[in-house]
Amino acid sequence: MGNFAAKVELSAISQLPERGRALCRGYIESITIAPANRAPEFSAVVTDVDKYAPRQRREPAGADAERKPQGSRVRLVWLGQRTVPGIEAGTELRFEGMVARRDGMPTVFNPRYEIIGKPEFQEYPA
Repeated sequence: MGNFAAKVELSAISQLPERGRALCRGYIESITIAPANRAPEFSAVVTDVDKYAPRQRREPAGADAERKPQGSRVRLVWLGQRTVPGIEAGTELRFEGMVARRDGMPTVFNPRYEIIGKPEFQEYPA
């Protein structure tokens, strides 16, 4: 979508400003589609932790085995869209836009984005 090559200042999601422009990179954790009786809106929660990556460290049996990966989160919202091609859980992307707070979570409305593909050898086993 956009040309991000000229911009090298990538912010960590945990270091997003309260308000202002940001350029970040992360993994889509979940998506939400607004019901048909509401105005079209598509949103995705992005985190800096890839929850689909194989675990690097072994947890002792019974020690928080079903604990979710921790990480900072930001919500991306596309107004006027019911779907956004390529945006699905597990996708890595780079995005840019103005950060604001919505429902206590950093939110970027109508962000510019670039999907970052994975080479075949990095595909995760099913």
